[in-house]
Amino acid sequence: MFDAYIKAFMVLFVVVDPVSMAPIFMVMTHGATVAYRRRMAIKGVLVAGGILFFFLLVGDTLLKVLGVSLGAFRIAGGLLMFLVALDMVFPKNFHMREPSKDERKEAEEREDISVFPLAFPLLAGPGALTTLMLMLPAQDQGDPLHYVFVGAVILGVLLITLISLLVSGKITAFMGETGANLLSRLLGLVLAALSVQFVLDGIRTTLGA
Repeated sequence: MFDAYIKAFMVLFVVVDPVSMAPIFMVMTHGATVAYRRRMAIKGVLVAGGILFFFLLVGDTLLKVLGVSLGAFRIAGGLLMFLVALDMVFPKNFHMREPSKDERKEAEEREDISVFPLAFPLLAGPGALTTLMLMLPAQDQGDPLHYVFVGAVILGVLLITLISLLVSGKITAFMGETGANLLSRLLGLVLAALSVQFVLDGIRTTLGA
């Protein structure tokens, strides 16, 4: 039982990628005070947590209303996660997680970057939301204890992310751009393998239904 939650933690950790968020956060808050960075990090993680928990509670209901089976969502989610993995391995060619030019311009003109683009789409983007649905086995839906464990997974990843953002300056200085890129590529490879597994699970679920 707990193996599934450990796997869920690993997948969400790879998708959110707290370590790689550190240099991105440093760029977005370049020239800002330490107090401003701390405020943006805390608020951004709180908003991202709100988005993730909201989707955790209503995501399954939303799928039922739309008539989408969990197997179909697993296949679609696995394909989406595979694209995210490709973006991590080959960042110059895909840019799935990178905000558009208009989004970057808007972020530069705004003083508060905690909601956009930090909370969404960087932390609680489509990949993270998809991951939440993929970690909801059909047999466990409706079990309050299951949602408690998934909530703990979300809190754990967000806590690590918050710490990463708060010490982003030290992480960036220690790892350097090359080290951060190498780690991102390694995590992308792991995520690619997991996304393929999700697609296979979705196909198996659909055929067995």
